[in-house]
Amino acid sequence: MEVCLEEELPPTTELEEGLRNGVYLAKLAKFFAPNVVSDKKIYDVEQARYKRSGLHFRHTDNTVQWLRAMESIGLPKIFYPETTDVYDRKNIPRMIYCIHALSLYLFKLGLAPQIQDLLGKVDFTEEEISNMRKELEKYGIQMPSFSKIGGILASELSVDEAALHAAVIAINEAIEKGIAEQTIVTLRNPNAMLLNVDEELAVDYQNELFEAKRRKESNSRLKNGTISEEERDVYEELLTQTEIQGNINKINIGIALVQVNEAIDQQDEVALMAGLNRPALSLLEVLPQNSSWYLLQLCDSKEQKMQISGFPNMLDKSEIQKEVSVANAEAETHKLKLIAVDSINTAIRNCDPTKTLVALMKPEAQLPVVHTFAAAVYQTELFNLQQQSAVNYLAHDELSIAVEMLSAVVLLNQALENKDIIMIKNHLRNPCIGFNNLEEENFQRYADTLLSIKSEASSEGQDYLSWNDIQNCIDMVNMQIQEENERIIAIGHINEAIDQGNPEKTLEALLLPTAKLQDVRPANARHYQDVLHHAKAQKCKETQDESALLWLDEIQKGIGDANSHIKEVSILAVGTSMINKSLEKGDSQAILTILQSKFGLRVIPECAATYFGNLSEAKNLKTREESNESPWIKLVIKNMYDYYYNVETEEGTCVAPEGVVPKTSWLTGEEIQSIVGQVTADYNREQLWLANENLIVQLQARARGFLVRKNYQERKAYLQKQEPSAIKIQAFWKGFKQRKSYVDRLKVLQSNVAAVVKIQSWVKMWLAKRAYRKRLQYFKDHNDEIVKIQAFLRANKAREDYRTLIGAENPPLTVLRKFAYLLDQSDLDFQEELEVTQLREEVVTKIRSNQQLEKDLNLMDIKIGLLVKNRITLQDVVLHSKKLNKKSKSQLEEMVTVDKQGIKGLSKERRKKLEAYQHLFYLLQTNPTYLAKLIFQMPQNKSTKFMDTVIFTLYNYASNQREEYLLLKLFKTALEEEITSKVDQIQDIVTGNPTVIKMVVSFNRGARGQNTLRQLLAPVVKEIMDDKSLIINTSPVDVYKSWVNQLEMQTGEASKLPYDVTTEQALTHTEVVNKLELSIQSLRTVTDKVLASIFSSLNMMPYGMRYIAKVLKSSLHEKFPDATEDELLKIVGNLLYYRYMNPAIVAPDGFDIIDMTAGGQIHPDQRRNLGCVAKVLQHAASNKLFEGESEHLSSMNSYLSQTYQKFRNFFQAACDVPEPEEKFNIDEYSDMVTLSKPVIYISIEEIINTHSLLLEHQDAIASEPNDLLNELLEGLGPVPDIESFLGEGAVDPNDPNRESTLNQLAKTEISLSLTSKYELREGEDQDLKSLMIKTKRLIVDVIRTQTGDTLLEVLETPANAQQESEHLKLAEKRAILDSKTPEKMKHNQSIFEDGQLPLEQKKRKIQRNLRTLEQAGLVSSATKYQEIINEIAKDIRNQRRYRHHRKAELVKLQQTLNALNSKTAFYEDQINYYNTYIKTCLDNLTRKNSRRSIKLDGKEEVKGSKKLKQASLKYTAARLHEKGVILEIEDLQTNQFKNVMFDITPGEEVGDFEIKAKFLGVEMEKVQLHFQDLLQMQYEGVAVMKMFDKAKVNVNLLIFLLNKKFYGK
Repeated sequence: MEVCLEEELPPTTELEEGLRNGVYLAKLAKFFAPNVVSDKKIYDVEQARYKRSGLHFRHTDNTVQWLRAMESIGLPKIFYPETTDVYDRKNIPRMIYCIHALSLYLFKLGLAPQIQDLLGKVDFTEEEISNMRKELEKYGIQMPSFSKIGGILASELSVDEAALHAAVIAINEAIEKGIAEQTIVTLRNPNAMLLNVDEELAVDYQNELFEAKRRKESNSRLKNGTISEEERDVYEELLTQTEIQGNINKINIGIALVQVNEAIDQQDEVALMAGLNRPALSLLEVLPQNSSWYLLQLCDSKEQKMQISGFPNMLDKSEIQKEVSVANAEAETHKLKLIAVDSINTAIRNCDPTKTLVALMKPEAQLPVVHTFAAAVYQTELFNLQQQSAVNYLAHDELSIAVEMLSAVVLLNQALENKDIIMIKNHLRNPCIGFNNLEEENFQRYADTLLSIKSEASSEGQDYLSWNDIQNCIDMVNMQIQEENERIIAIGHINEAIDQGNPEKTLEALLLPTAKLQDVRPANARHYQDVLHHAKAQKCKETQDESALLWLDEIQKGIGDANSHIKEVSILAVGTSMINKSLEKGDSQAILTILQSKFGLRVIPECAATYFGNLSEAKNLKTREESNESPWIKLVIKNMYDYYYNVETEEGTCVAPEGVVPKTSWLTGEEIQSIVGQVTADYNREQLWLANENLIVQLQARARGFLVRKNYQERKAYLQKQEPSAIKIQAFWKGFKQRKSYVDRLKVLQSNVAAVVKIQSWVKMWLAKRAYRKRLQYFKDHNDEIVKIQAFLRANKAREDYRTLIGAENPPLTVLRKFAYLLDQSDLDFQEELEVTQLREEVVTKIRSNQQLEKDLNLMDIKIGLLVKNRITLQDVVLHSKKLNKKSKSQLEEMVTVDKQGIKGLSKERRKKLEAYQHLFYLLQTNPTYLAKLIFQMPQNKSTKFMDTVIFTLYNYASNQREEYLLLKLFKTALEEEITSKVDQIQDIVTGNPTVIKMVVSFNRGARGQNTLRQLLAPVVKEIMDDKSLIINTSPVDVYKSWVNQLEMQTGEASKLPYDVTTEQALTHTEVVNKLELSIQSLRTVTDKVLASIFSSLNMMPYGMRYIAKVLKSSLHEKFPDATEDELLKIVGNLLYYRYMNPAIVAPDGFDIIDMTAGGQIHPDQRRNLGCVAKVLQHAASNKLFEGESEHLSSMNSYLSQTYQKFRNFFQAACDVPEPEEKFNIDEYSDMVTLSKPVIYISIEEIINTHSLLLEHQDAIASEPNDLLNELLEGLGPVPDIESFLGEGAVDPNDPNRESTLNQLAKTEISLSLTSKYELREGEDQDLKSLMIKTKRLIVDVIRTQTGDTLLEVLETPANAQQESEHLKLAEKRAILDSKTPEKMKHNQSIFEDGQLPLEQKKRKIQRNLRTLEQAGLVSSATKYQEIINEIAKDIRNQRRYRHHRKAELVKLQQTLNALNSKTAFYEDQINYYNTYIKTCLDNLTRKNSRRSIKLDGKEEVKGSKKLKQASLKYTAARLHEKGVILEIEDLQTNQFKNVMFDITPGEEVGDFEIKAKFLGVEMEKVQLHFQDLLQMQYEGVAVMKMFDKAKVNVNLLIFLLNKKFYGK
């Protein structure tokens, strides 16, 4: 090996230990198989890890590499040792043997020299030679005379090997003595390295080993004659360690087999498990929970073996192992079946048909075939069965039967839907379906009935017939068929009875229950017989069949007819009797009633006397003097059947009474009806003539009319003949009359000409008025239509003018004048501005308050953590809690106090200082260059804090559009500056931590953008977290460990699998791979949901994030023009996804994405699920595939590539946003047209810090001497202190806590209304932009009161008095409005004064300003100053947009405030939760302290007395040094520590201690020690502290000492 490796190996005595780490073996493998093993694959190649801390599990990888290398060159595997043979030294000789074989094999291949014989070439020290002797002497055994022990030189034995062989020789000596007790002692010697030695089997071991030794000695005697003394081996006569272990194993196995077989015979499950678990058998996978399965399986196996052999036999080890494996498999199958049944019951209980179907179809469930199209059927029926179960659970046998039956029912329903009669019959015959009472001859009837029921059910919306429905149908059909058969028999009996002519038998047959005939009355039996017999005879005659039978409906009809006959004739008989009796009595009053009620005749009351007279007359004609009549009368039914009625007893019968002669002197019913009908007919005929008298008269009139018309026609014919003569006479007469009338009228008119003319004029006037009124009325009737037309025309004109205003390149002045009123500010504008200002103030204040609350809560977390660790810190936690509760009140009080005095006090000096700061912060806010440079002048930790406090405060956390616009400008300027100056490679943005990127992400994830991030991610994150069944774990090692833990929990024993494995080893297990595949599938599904949420929410992403992404991409492209689009988009993705979204997905509770209750936490499984999703999205966004350590996830690489393309499109779309000027409609003039001044809310401490930072870096950020910032800083002077802001007397100079009070007051916020110091005043003309704004305001005032086509025309035309008056009213109105405007919202004084000028002065000032602007090239008189008209039109457009944006801002501010209030409520819940926890701790501490009362002089403390002070502790430095508390004392030797005494005395406050140091009894120094300080140092990881500047103290041990001595911990 040294020749091959070209390095020296450890000494021979250390070589065995040196080979255990496998480094030399792996290097040897690299020598002969370099293509298999490389330096990178050798773990700890320099053995530094091994030398430092010994063997590590990964050293086994080296041995594995050696074995693989030997396999690659073809060395037979029979020579290979196991990995544990090398690493655990289980079989070092086998490793040496393998190296010998490898040497010879490599020599034959020509790859290495052959190993040399070292006999006589190796020198050993005396110590090495005597190792064997020393070990034997321990057992009192002499050194054997053999020169070899176990095939190697005795003198070559190492200490460990010598101990082994000495122990083996001692065992042989004990065996030889034959005393079992001594033998068992030697066998249990650890040096012998024997396993599974059982003291109870000592005698068996002795006997077996003695016999084995005797056999070996006898064999040795045969060989001794041929072997030289030097070659003799001590183990030729003695048993070797392997032989001893073999015999022990033989005994152990025999005993264990006997125990197992006896347990099987006795059916003893406990004894069986004890036997199976015996180490001697070394059975694999014996699981306690499967004990019953083992017993059952082994009993069956042994019984089968006995049946085959014919006599009882024991099971051997291989048979037992085989049956154990079979039992495990069956138990696992049963377990999986139970799990599947549980999942089925859960799915049924959750009422999800899809999941129920999937659960039923699992092979583990071992259920019959399930049909996918009937998921709802399985769910419904199984759910009903489950509800009926007493335990609300269906066992496997119940499920199996139910599923088998339901599947058959489903197929039957399918056949019914298809109307397949054959399949319906086949499914009914299926024994699985389990229908009862099926009759083969009725199958067609079953099928037809089921089809009809199925059709009815479908029409009612029921798509499925249940098993009960089908069984009920079968039972119904069977019953119907049975009833039909019985009814047929009954009908036969009825026909037979009819033929016999016996009414009694006929009645008996009719009353048979099986016939189910209705309304059979026994009294009518005779009539039934007659009617049915007649009906049957009639049917025989019609059908010409003498054997024809009456059918059921015919019989029922006959019964009904007979019943109606009897009823009718009974009524008729009663009526006849009553009529005759009334006639005999002479009672005419009852006649009408009887005729109507009994005979049903339509009688007329007027004829009552006639009825009575005629009937009496008829009756008298039939009466005889001597008559022997009976009381019976006879009636005939239907002219066929006789009916007899007894008028005395009122009985009726169809059977003729014997010996009775019916009455003949009474009127019969027919006679009565005939007489009454005749009388009624006569009366009706008479009434008919009376009722039609008019018709008769008309008939006579028509006859007379005919005669008159005849005479008229004759006269007319005569006149027609004389017509010409008549015309002449008439014409002459008419002409004469007309001429006479005309002459008379003409004379009247000629004598009244004046009156005629007047009448004509009045008539014409009336006609004109009528036409006008008609037209006017028309307009009034259509007033709404006219208004609509006018409004339409005006609207068209207004729209056209507005299009001209916004679309024309040069809108005319006339159009502009119509819309100039839009520039006015209404009361609503002021109200909305005030509301926006107030909301902005609340939002900023709330943000800062929440930030402070969050910091305090974080500190509270730390303190409570320390409290949990050390109870003594409770007092500090309570103090901090009180401070936390009082903070909100104190902040409000301080803000009020500062407004009354300090920098906002009413003095000129303070006002000047306030205005100076307002000018400074206005300049910093509107010019981003200063802050951008300042950020990069500070260290990154300071710049981050500066951003979080000062800068975000300066921009009011972008609470309105103006401030968001300015903040984005700052971000853009700073980002461009950082890329230009600090980014050398494009990847620096990703690998580094750019300050601006961090600021942008922090801002957009804060209060301003938190709601957006919540809307974007909350639904999908909540869905992932709410899915309790979702478990994603993509770490093979974690999955492996979880699997091992699960096995151990199930079996209750430690698993034989190693716990710490590599990824490759974990992946060799099928269970791990399967679980990983399931996790990957779930991971893809969940990731798709998150992607869908992200991609669909592009418009929800904050504009600021998208704009900075755009700036980032363009800036990088400008600096790195060769960069590809993919590289740029990856950087954009790093910003938008990795920095902005990814943390919120991983930790949704930390970014307020989800609502958490106080003290609540996310479950580790939920956090791991989210982490896996975030990891996949991170790889997809950066197009990074799974490789290397994540190789096991490589199956997702194609998915990652597809997702990256989607991300690429998303990032491109995200960068496509307008510039801020276009987005917010803001330009350099915006501050001049807004109603209110910008206001910020900033603490005194932040003002001082900003001022000092500006002075510190003034040269870097304002290098030009005439820079405006230099002028402002010079005016402010040096940085003021806190008291100058607060005012004199704000803090008492004598207050001992003055510093802490000042620090607290430094956090007081004040409001600054920002204004520019460099605005133009009267007469100034340097600032052309401000001059332009003022000129536009003056022009608007002028054109609103004076008209004109062009601006020049308006300015040159003098105003009249009316226009001056209108302008004056406008100025007064503006003054009144300005007086109502709050101070913060007023314009500057110069603008207000310009607005109050008279009209002509305004025009002159406009002309002067226009000349100035023309000289600057901003306007031109050649275009009649159209440029400024265009600017005014632009202002009008922006004013409208500004109002819309303001309304949107109101909504957004309100939403933000609501979100902040929710967060504040959450923090308050946490505070309450902490307070409750602290109160509990206080109560516990109080109870503990009360139990530990201090005793004085052996007496307990008296109630009500003051709390006694605890006694102090005294330790010498030497004692503390022994405890490890004191490590060293400078300038003092350790032997002098005994002269140093430490006195530890607890203070009055909990956690305070006074420590005094004395040297030789002289007090040297003392120090106050706060336990809180010790805990803080422990929290920060400080292990050693200095006390008295000399003594070094172990912090942890000092805390332990104080806890133990003072608090009993």
